Amino acid sequence: MDRGFYIIMAAQFFSALADNALLIAAIAMLREIQAPSEYEPLLKLFFTISYVLLAAFVGAFADAMPKGRVMFISNTIKIAGCGMMIAGVHPLYAYAVVGLGAAAYSPAKYGILTEYLPHSKLVLANSWIEGLTVGAIILGTILGGWLISPMVIDAFHAVDERVFGGLGETLLNYSMTAIAGLYLAAAIINLWIPNTGVDHKVAHRSPVYLIRDFAHCVRLLWVDKLGQITLAVTTLFWGAGATLQFIMLRWAEDALEIPLHQAAYLQVVFAIGIAFGAVMAGKLIPIHQSVRVIGVGIAMGITATLMALVTSMGPAIILMLAVGAMAGFFVVPMNALLQHRGHILMGAGHSIAVQNFNENLSILVMLALYAVLVWAELSIHTVIILFSVFIALTMYLVRRWHRSNMRLHREELERLLEAAEHVHHGPVPGKPH
Repeated sequence: MDRGFYIIMAAQFFSALADNALLIAAIAMLREIQAPSEYEPLLKLFFTISYVLLAAFVGAFADAMPKGRVMFISNTIKIAGCGMMIAGVHPLYAYAVVGLGAAAYSPAKYGILTEYLPHSKLVLANSWIEGLTVGAIILGTILGGWLISPMVIDAFHAVDERVFGGLGETLLNYSMTAIAGLYLAAAIINLWIPNTGVDHKVAHRSPVYLIRDFAHCVRLLWVDKLGQITLAVTTLFWGAGATLQFIMLRWAEDALEIPLHQAAYLQVVFAIGIAFGAVMAGKLIPIHQSVRVIGVGIAMGITATLMALVTSMGPAIILMLAVGAMAGFFVVPMNALLQHRGHILMGAGHSIAVQNFNENLSILVMLALYAVLVWAELSIHTVIILFSVFIALTMYLVRRWHRSNMRLHREELERLLEAAEHVHHGPVPGKPH
């Protein structure tokens, strides 16, 4: 790999690092202004809505200019969102602006490697992306918890008193400034990304055409017998994963009785489990057997019910590692099969756009439902049981759906073989026809 590739990876790492730190800091800001507890899952909802509303257009935007420039613009939008929080804009609205930048960033992030590297190096490059993404999740979550910890806040207080005479309205503004600095570092690195030399003339600029084309691709993947199963599984997984992120924080604070900055570290444990499960799946599950891992998704839902029984940190860490490992083990093969099937049906770019749309729509729906449960003041144990049973049940129904598809496929194949045999041999002599 040459210098340009490492520049791309560095830019993506800093941006992802800031993304993961920002959520923890934004939750802390909501608590500081004493916002209702149901606003916390709404943070992710406001962040995600741009992915859904702009799904048909962000691909065209990413293809309209060099990808490095698109990433620079996107990170600049994220900096503006952080600046809005520092200026006192409500965290939900400011976080929505950050989500707008993230939605524009996503297709450029995945598309630039295809433009920059030869096909022979794409597998290696994608392994770098996955490794850096997991690293950014782990380090970013740790950084977010550290930036709101009492030790760091006390340090910010000392600086504020010494330099500004205690003028800071909220010390969390210093945490948010540090995160904005990470986005700024990513944006500056974006300026050094080499031009790939690809022609960036967009074939179609009409919004009506883009919406119709996107709707056609969504339908194409959902009516395909194998595509619909893989899309259903990954859609459910990402919606559940985003919801579990908030359930885990509340569970850690209520059941384990630890503060937010320490509760964030359980997400790190979960991410480590996902990484381990993903590696094991890559070694053990060939792509043609990917659908078999749906059973692991059912087991994950059942295992997650144990959260309602755990009240100490040691068992909690073991449980989160186990649930994370099962999540990584079953979603990675399904994701690979979905991308393969989508590439065959409509091309990789359109397939990723459809996948992002469905997954983020699932996140919106499931986080909205979780916010309603929080608003209804249900106990965290009740929420955990409802969530876990929902995951296990939906994965079981998807597995039955797949088996029904396979049975219908076999029956159709048998009918075709019988018809072919009849045509080949003709009518049986002596029988009326």
